[in-house]
Amino acid sequence: MKKRWRNFFPLKTSSSRIDNDSASGDASVLGGGGAPRSSTGAGGGNFNSASSNGRGAPASAAAIQSAVPGYNSGPPSWQSFPPNIPPGAQTTALKNWPAPNALANGQALSYFENLPSFKDVPSSDRHSLFIKKLRLCSYTFDFTDPTKNTKEKEIKRQTLLELVDYVTSGTGKINEAVFEDITKMLASNLFRALPPSSHESSGSDNVEAEEEEPTMDPAWPHLQLVYEFLLRCVVSSETDAKLAKRYIDHSFVLRLLELFDSEDPRERDYLKTILHRIYGKFMVHRPFIRKAINNIFYRFIYETEKHNGIAELLEILGSIINGFALPLKEEHKLFLVRALIPLHKPKCVSVYHQQLSYCITQFIEKDCKLADTVIRGLLKYWPVTNSQKEVLFLSELEEVLEATQAAEFQRCMVPLFRQISRCINSSHFQRFSGRINKLNFDSKWSCSSLARSLNLILIASGAAVPWQEAWFFWTIFCSWKYF
Repeated sequence: MKKRWRNFFPLKTSSSRIDNDSASGDASVLGGGGAPRSSTGAGGGNFNSASSNGRGAPASAAAIQSAVPGYNSGPPSWQSFPPNIPPGAQTTALKNWPAPNALANGQALSYFENLPSFKDVPSSDRHSLFIKKLRLCSYTFDFTDPTKNTKEKEIKRQTLLELVDYVTSGTGKINEAVFEDITKMLASNLFRALPPSSHESSGSDNVEAEEEEPTMDPAWPHLQLVYEFLLRCVVSSETDAKLAKRYIDHSFVLRLLELFDSEDPRERDYLKTILHRIYGKFMVHRPFIRKAINNIFYRFIYETEKHNGIAELLEILGSIINGFALPLKEEHKLFLVRALIPLHKPKCVSVYHQQLSYCITQFIEKDCKLADTVIRGLLKYWPVTNSQKEVLFLSELEEVLEATQAAEFQRCMVPLFRQISRCINSSHFQRFSGRINKLNFDSKWSCSSLARSLNLILIASGAAVPWQEAWFFWTIFCSWKYF
């Protein structure tokens, strides 16, 4: 078949595969191997561009440690970090944490100064300096006011840049003690309450929401660096997957998946790349990640019909499905029937239809017997009054038919041609004619089978619009390669 969407998915840039996982029975095609990306990151933008004008003078970390009680003993595990606590209650609730908002509220600003660079200390001290920089970056700021704490924000930004470079260089082994501080820093910066969508606050419907500009997070200059640091840690050859899985665990993955609902497309793009790398590196998490994505789809389809990251999740799945081992497991077939096909139901399917169509055709390429299931699923959710959505379905039907074998086509051709006849008799016929004309009924289907199908169209269409029937017959006959 034509690979219409091959260039659409950035995740599939390499032909290398991960070995089959006995627990999940699949392989995943990962782009770019384990090489770190450019300094611009997935979301674009230059990391070296200053976010504020102030700069802090270099000083030792002793002042910072003495400023916050309990700092030397280290904060608790990141899972115990209470998420989404109101700013006024965080200092009380996080007694053992280096309270970020205490700094942002001006209680310890005089002690927030730059740490020395890695190149300015002996190699034996870089490990401890790395941990100190991680703890310094655990502080968070209010980015809604660009004039507030400019000096401290710039110090943190420079520190994050150094952390990214340190991990990229691979000069230090990431051991268990470091991973504990890494996950604490990531949790304090990334795991937060997302603001309500603009269309939810305004009360507009889904159609209007698609036309609105997305809300950009004002904290992105720092969030981008935190996401880049996480990505470099995951792909680093110095990261031991057996050790890291104790910290990048199921709870951590779930919190990452929650962030896919962010309105900022730059954040979703980073999350897509990071989750895909986690899926590739941590084989033990693969079944859980697929199940968690399933649950997001179920809630979107049957409850909310509102989620900003469905397209990105489908992009990840498109690469995962491509690496499924054959024969397909029953679990994977159920995922197609229960999650992917019902994704045609929501009104906002146009937002993610391109990625969804790619995933569907990947399943048919893996197992041609699924074509009948897919076509009948499309007919089940075929729109009745939404002509724009109907054009999308016809476009997907074209892709599906190109991968369908004659035996599978004969099983579903009766309901299929009945639906096509309804499109012909529709008041929107002129809009559909271009798509119907592109439906390629290949020579692999016998003339007798197509002749019977034409008779079905005669019966289904009746004589209401004879010239349209004649046009459709001519279209099908011209598509045969026997003539």
